[in-house]
Amino acid sequence: MSSEVPSPRAHWALTVLLLAYVLSFIDRNVMAILVGPIRESFEISDFQYGLLHGLAFTVFYTFLGLPIGRLADRSSRRTIIGVGVLFWSVMTCACGLVRSFAGLFFARMGVGVGEAALSPPAHSLLSDVFPATLLPRAMSIFTLGITIGGGMAYMIGGWVLGAVGDAELSLPWVGSLEPWQLTFILVGLPGFVIGALVWTIREPVRRGRSTADGESAPVGEVLRYFRAHGRLYGAILGSVSMLSVLGYGTITWYVEMLIRNFGAQASQVGPTFGWIFIIAGSIGALSGGLLAERWGSRYRDANLRVVVLAALLWLAPGIVGPLMPTQGGALLMAAPILFLMSSYFGPAIAALQTSTPNEMRALASALLLFSANLFGLGLGPPLVGALTTHVLGGDDTLHLALAGLSAVFAPLAAVTAAWGLKAYRLRLIDADA
Repeated sequence: MSSEVPSPRAHWALTVLLLAYVLSFIDRNVMAILVGPIRESFEISDFQYGLLHGLAFTVFYTFLGLPIGRLADRSSRRTIIGVGVLFWSVMTCACGLVRSFAGLFFARMGVGVGEAALSPPAHSLLSDVFPATLLPRAMSIFTLGITIGGGMAYMIGGWVLGAVGDAELSLPWVGSLEPWQLTFILVGLPGFVIGALVWTIREPVRRGRSTADGESAPVGEVLRYFRAHGRLYGAILGSVSMLSVLGYGTITWYVEMLIRNFGAQASQVGPTFGWIFIIAGSIGALSGGLLAERWGSRYRDANLRVVVLAALLWLAPGIVGPLMPTQGGALLMAAPILFLMSSYFGPAIAALQTSTPNEMRALASALLLFSANLFGLGLGPPLVGALTTHVLGGDDTLHLALAGLSAVFAPLAAVTAAWGLKAYRLRLIDADA
């Protein structure tokens, strides 16, 4: 493969991994359109639902990412991803078969276990099949899975709820199922096909290793490296974590806010929000990668500059959107929110990968996901639920909680990313030397 032109194998790997990433976000986010039915079935509060949506998934997803990243730095990334896809698909189907809050909680934990096996090895694998100059674009295309999958989750959930209504279904060997349970089963089944496709990817040769024997670096060496570049990694991980709190908190509760504030029907507003998510989010993801590429000829720190810009621009629509007096206005403001939410992640991953030796890259990605999901997915949805339940005074304050989230976390993320710009430039200079 030319140093500047990806091979057909690279494009195929990106295609399959994108499909897997799309599915992962469908399976993890479909609950966002099912807030009402799940709360009604189990008679739980916003805060409890936030724990179910966020914490249950995040516990194992977050903590298993680190050993999986370590494993991916020394063994077959393809195998790790394939097993993970199959496992989380089984557990997503299991979410539709449970009969209790505790059962759904543990099934969601299982989804998190499987999905932990995707991103760290995928980031590392893509870094070996695409040249560094095209990596921001490749990572941005990969992160389209967030927007396409997240949007499809709302659409599928809305369609199922609209088609089935309040009726219960009965399946052989399973028994009666509520519409929200059927939704989980339907979104879980495609994973068995995609999991098989993963094994068609050829494991690439690892490039850019600094260890003489080609093995993964010892843990102590990795920790010393991260400490030596603490400002750089603190800026990347910190800013992404803050934006993840904001992003996960927003997409988990935004549709439910429309339902509560304007009396919207989930079967109608879900697909509408889903289309906005897919279109605006996908444009945002691609734009972030292309902007980083364009700025790359002028600024060494272009990847991290995109993160700063996205955080700054997020502040206004993030506050105004939830406070709009009409449903149409709130949906209109959702477009720039979802655009910006999707624009920064690909460049942030590229910043991390280009500043980290190959034998540490999967672990570095695991650390990024550990931080982003521990705080973002683990804190974002429960924080919004805690604000409505315990601080602001009830279900009808959801719009205030979402606006407050943007007012705090968007500027904090911008400042944190800007703090690391110089360190990022210096690390790239050292890498080129």
